[in-house]
Amino acid sequence: MKPLVNPIEEAERYLQNAKQILSEKAGKDGNYYSDPKYVKMAGHTAWVGVLHALDATFQVRKDKRTRVHIDDYLLAVGKVDKKFPSILHNAYETLHLVLGYDGNLNYKVVQGGLIAAKDVIDRTAKHYHKQ
Repeated sequence: MKPLVNPIEEAERYLQNAKQILSEKAGKDGNYYSDPKYVKMAGHTAWVGVLHALDATFQVRKDKRTRVHIDDYLLAVGKVDKKFPSILHNAYETLHLVLGYDGNLNYKVVQGGLIAAKDVIDRTAKHYHKQ
């Protein structure tokens, strides 16, 4: 399979993979998922997609050997859009912390995280195409 050239498309692919993990493996039962392992995996996958879009659009990475802190991303996106930092922070907390680490099984929380990821990717895409 040929790798995608557009990092926004790649970020959206990660988000679709997260949705697929949830629908095929997490086992929705009423208002909750039944398997935290797959909720964590989906949250992490969606968050990596967000990071992929951010890294391609905003020059925040100082050194390939060190990780970029969320505050660096928040500062970078705040320079282009005043509302963007709160949207990104919501995605970070929901996808990375609440889903990725805690494995929150609440369907509405999970869906909120996926919506936040899509919002960040869409906002990032607007700035990516301006480069």
